[in-house]
Amino acid sequence: MSVVPFEHLACPLCGLPLCGEEKSWRCESGHSFDVARQGYVHLLPVQKKRSKDPGDSKAMVAARQRFLEAGYYQPIAEAVTKATLAGAPDGSVLNCLDAGCGEGYYLRELGRNTEGTELTLLGLDISKWAVLSGARQDRRVSWVVGSNANLPVVSKSLDRILCLFGFPVYPEFARVLRPGGRLIQVDAGQDHLRELRQIIYPEVRTESKKVSGAPEGFRRIASEDIRFPLHLAGAGSIADLLAMTPHLYRASQEGRARAAALESLSLTVDVCLHTFERI
Repeated sequence: MSVVPFEHLACPLCGLPLCGEEKSWRCESGHSFDVARQGYVHLLPVQKKRSKDPGDSKAMVAARQRFLEAGYYQPIAEAVTKATLAGAPDGSVLNCLDAGCGEGYYLRELGRNTEGTELTLLGLDISKWAVLSGARQDRRVSWVVGSNANLPVVSKSLDRILCLFGFPVYPEFARVLRPGGRLIQVDAGQDHLRELRQIIYPEVRTESKKVSGAPEGFRRIASEDIRFPLHLAGAGSIADLLAMTPHLYRASQEGRARAAALESLSLTVDVCLHTFERI
């Protein structure tokens, strides 16, 4: 059981493979990217940014870390790990990318449960605060600030991609996965956190991001509904949950105030885990 360094990064400017040196990554065209003191590398060119500081804020990342490390989504992490390792022969090496990794909770859980499979792990997120948090917690993983729309990864170099509550870019996923490689995708079901949404919104809409068919270039090999009750005791954990979801910005000031007044909340977790294979 081991996690080894990821070696398949590509230059975000020209697409050529990057070669890792002691404190930088460099391509044959001469483009060079420094490794930060905390151990991550910034591969999101300025011209590809949509804002000065894209992605989750420092406060959102901290809230997500507190919530996930408390173990509330542990059943999801266990299902993701099982799906990721499924079909991997003993002694094999899996090159894995978490596309939209946040602060790295699911990668850390995967790295603790490799079951004899050697892993190379890459966590990528558009938020520098998320990547910084992940890098500080686990140096076994390679950490990159980057975008799913332009993955700084060599084509056909990956065996697994995780996209968990994220923004899938299927053409890019298809490009970087080897034939037979797998995409593990987790999306919210229609009842996911319904009780919270009933509190913060005047009307609750059906909220489901379940994928009805396989994306182009993929075939579906498995789907699993994961549903369980969750009880949050204390205003802090409720605030952290709200802060790590898009509902923080979608809800009105009145809705957020109603959530902030709660001291406990019982919820339904309802997600779907899909496994797609690259054709």
